[in-house]
Amino acid sequence: MRATNGNFLQYISTEKRYSKHTLTAYKHDLRSFADFLAEEYDQDNIEYASPEMIRTWVVKMMDSGLSTRSVNRKISTLNSYYRHLIIKGVILNNPAKNISTLKNASQLPVVISLEQIKTYFERKIDESDFPSVRNKLIIDLLYSSGIRRTELILLTTTSIDFANKTLKVSGKRNKERLIPLSNQMMEQLQKYLELKEETFKGATPPLIVTNKGGKAYPKFIYRIVNSELKGITSTRKSPHVLRHTFATHLLNNGADLNTIKELLGHASLTATQVYTHTTIEQLKSIYNQAHPRAKLNKGG
Repeated sequence: MRATNGNFLQYISTEKRYSKHTLTAYKHDLRSFADFLAEEYDQDNIEYASPEMIRTWVVKMMDSGLSTRSVNRKISTLNSYYRHLIIKGVILNNPAKNISTLKNASQLPVVISLEQIKTYFERKIDESDFPSVRNKLIIDLLYSSGIRRTELILLTTTSIDFANKTLKVSGKRNKERLIPLSNQMMEQLQKYLELKEETFKGATPPLIVTNKGGKAYPKFIYRIVNSELKGITSTRKSPHVLRHTFATHLLNNGADLNTIKELLGHASLTATQVYTHTTIEQLKSIYNQAHPRAKLNKGG
């Protein structure tokens, strides 16, 4: 590295007090850019880099498959470096100033496939063992209703309306909503409540309780979901993944977005629209596998 680079690294270390990890990242980024200039432009001094050179470097990094986050960090490093050189009077203009950072690709929700969900519910459990019955109910409730983990914890025995087959959920800002439940779910809830009463010999208002009959808590629910779905899916396993799965499977089977919005308890349709992207990805996959012209194009 040239002395100017060394001065910059010393500056961010002593004056800016950046961490050792950040210092290492900055040093690596500058070395990477210096190597690129030497190889592509036979230029051994990054002080003389032009905006075109930086853009070419960004394109090369993108083509190599480097993540958007990593590319943006390297652009940020160059900006900091050149601003430092301007302050020190080494250069007059920042060649990285107008280099736009890349837009992060929107993160599609992680979803468990229908086949994997079916595999889980086809497993046999000991119907007399309270933890086993409760754990399966937790998975079924999260998947069948799309409720949040906190909403599940807040459920009580009075949240269930057996006559109308609905579940009353208290969502964000204490906004209540009713979620319809299937006959199968109603039967499962009835059996669970009977076993719960038999196990703890008394009234326990929370619907979901621990092995000792106490109120469930967030980490408890997370651990159960993670454990129950282990071996079923290699994707992330959490209550929120089951919520995403609920919404995506509804949409894939013809439910309209407004209905899903109400069931999820979203304040606006914007939050619900993310699931349409998942469906579009699925449609693309089905098209590429099934459509004659897609197959033809694939073959060259």
